[in-house]
Amino acid sequence: MTSTARITKTLSANDVGETGGHQAGILVPKEQEILSFFPALNSREKNPRITLVFREPDGITRWDFNFIYYNNRFFGGTRNEYRLTCMTKYFRTRSAEVGDLIILSKDAEGRLRVELKRSNIPEITGDDVLVLSGGWKVIRI
Repeated sequence: MTSTARITKTLSANDVGETGGHQAGILVPKEQEILSFFPALNSREKNPRITLVFREPDGITRWDFNFIYYNNRFFGGTRNEYRLTCMTKYFRTRSAEVGDLIILSKDAEGRLRVELKRSNIPEITGDDVLVLSGGWKVIRI
């Protein structure tokens, strides 16, 4: 699969469940370059969500993750954040560790791919990498 969009996130202790706390998935920053990877959600609806089907590099193994805009601040609550949820089983199956990189990519037909890259293997990056807060990156292709 040739990817046309690719984003990455360096996993934190909270992401992989090492802190013992409960969180609803990994936080997705509100930077437009990251959000544009995901489908638009209706902000007039309370906590809109969509299930996204990701495949591993083998093209067979399937993972269903939810992309959610927790916007209940505008409906009497406190939250105003985007999250990618239902990833715990994926992280456990892949033995994800702090510092590992999760790579999300999308091809021209919209097919999604997920890959975990170990932190002890250096990533080769070029001049065309934009580093954003929270360990996220946009890879220009």
